[in-house]
Amino acid sequence: MTEDDAGGAAARICADLIRIDTTNRGEGDARPERPAAEHVAGLLDGAGAEPVVVESAPGRASVLARIPGTDPSAPPFLIHGHLDVVPADAAEWTVPPFAGEVRDGCVWGRGAVDMKGSLAMTLAVVARRLREGRRTRGDLVLAFLADEECTGEYGSRHVAREHRGFFTGCTEAISESGGFSVEAGGARVYPIATGERGTAWMRLTARGTAGHGSKPAPENAVAEIAHAVSRIAAHPWPVRITPGVRALLDGLADALGTTIDHDRLDAEAARLGDVGRLFAGTVRNSANPTRLDAGYKVNVVPGAATAHVDGRYLPGTGDEFLATIDRLLGPRVTREFVNFEEAPAADPAGPTFAALAGALRAEDPLARPVPYVMSGGTDAKSFHRIGITSYGFAPLRLGPGLDYLGMFHGVDERVPLDGLAFGTRVLDRFLDTR
Repeated sequence: MTEDDAGGAAARICADLIRIDTTNRGEGDARPERPAAEHVAGLLDGAGAEPVVVESAPGRASVLARIPGTDPSAPPFLIHGHLDVVPADAAEWTVPPFAGEVRDGCVWGRGAVDMKGSLAMTLAVVARRLREGRRTRGDLVLAFLADEECTGEYGSRHVAREHRGFFTGCTEAISESGGFSVEAGGARVYPIATGERGTAWMRLTARGTAGHGSKPAPENAVAEIAHAVSRIAAHPWPVRITPGVRALLDGLADALGTTIDHDRLDAEAARLGDVGRLFAGTVRNSANPTRLDAGYKVNVVPGAATAHVDGRYLPGTGDEFLATIDRLLGPRVTREFVNFEEAPAADPAGPTFAALAGALRAEDPLARPVPYVMSGGTDAKSFHRIGITSYGFAPLRLGPGLDYLGMFHGVDERVPLDGLAFGTRVLDRFLDTR
């Protein structure tokens, strides 16, 4: 890798972006993304694009650009990603999480994986293509967004609603969480995300009779919410093999030369190790209690108590999921959505998936691309609402000792320099097909 290639440029951009702290704690507690947005806009402007910085609220900024293609009749294509990151406790890290330090062949810092490394690859590839006069056939649309680590209300939801003209004609996109390598049994598997579970973040409320803590309290709101949360946490959600998960299981069986018993998928996930983690969290719905709030004094029974639950449901199972939650809550606890998003899906047998897989194979002859469903959620949900299907594709070739999946929102997040170089080559090849 030379100092001037797109991989080297991606590493420098990634480090610079990490140094701009865009921590998003949610519920309005976020550092403004505007400094990062202005940095990205400057890079695009210097490469000859015409970026626009848009704000949904003071400091909550995203960057949009539409680069004309060579064929007005060809469909435009969207690449989107987010500028914000989750919090990091510096005391837990080997290196300062916002230093953007290069050490041991990696760029370290919060966002290296999720997802400033991916943004850096996109920026480096687009800049080089513009310098060299190479354009996609259809328009290339870029969106670098605020607020993905919360609900997207200040980012993807805002631009999809208020700046929809940038996305006119777009029907497909790529974004985060796919295209990385997983070593298993001599095979190099590259999962490409073709869907994700839906989101059902809920606030639960129990109401009772307020009173003195020393007296009987038959309508105790704290007890009611505790019982409901306990029932939800203990519920054994049944396995549901959706078409997307079935395609992954079939692809893995073929790539690894093995059989996967669909009747014992938990055990199979454990047996297959890192590859098994690709489906361990997507064979069933889930609901995890995450917050409890009640009362203000030890000797006062409060009249209300609340809890928050992070619910995730597989494509096509939304009604079943909510019916189960309502049964578990019982008659004295109500729910309301903090955030509700459908489960989007993309075609694993279509030409775009084939082009993504082909770009990986061209750079790694041992690559075995497979479709997979993400357990979490991304900005793909916002674009799904306006008719744009997203694939998770931020390509990286990784060494076997790097726990890439574990670094999403984890400690000592880092991305390999040679992985970034590989990813820029793959992205460049893919854009030649657009």
